[in-house]
Amino acid sequence: MCIRSHDAKVAPMDPKTASALRRLRLVSAPEAVSFLLLLVASVLKRTTEFNAVPVLGAVHGLLFVVYGLLWLDAWNRARWPLTTAGWYFLMSVVPAGGFFAERRLRREEEAGVIAARARREGVVNA
Repeated sequence: MCIRSHDAKVAPMDPKTASALRRLRLVSAPEAVSFLLLLVASVLKRTTEFNAVPVLGAVHGLLFVVYGLLWLDAWNRARWPLTTAGWYFLMSVVPAGGFFAERRLRREEEAGVIAARARREGVVNA
């Protein structure tokens, strides 16, 4: 298993923190998809008679609010530094950024669970 420099200080993760990261990860990809669909719909609105912006705008708005609330919960539980929290927020406002956030959250969640399991089994002292 390759550990990159920013993953080197992985602390064991309690179940509530792992759950908060999982919830944020699960909403990040749909939020990114809704943003991309909204961008396509806004172009179609201006170039054709098709107008799905009101519906897609509402869906994306709801997913963005949910992402924001879950982001706050994950930041509070995971005790991220300001730069990490800012990166995850920035990924919610960049088109397709949610896909990058999802991948990084998956790695963070898996690393924390592995660290917690190793500590429970006595493989790591601390």
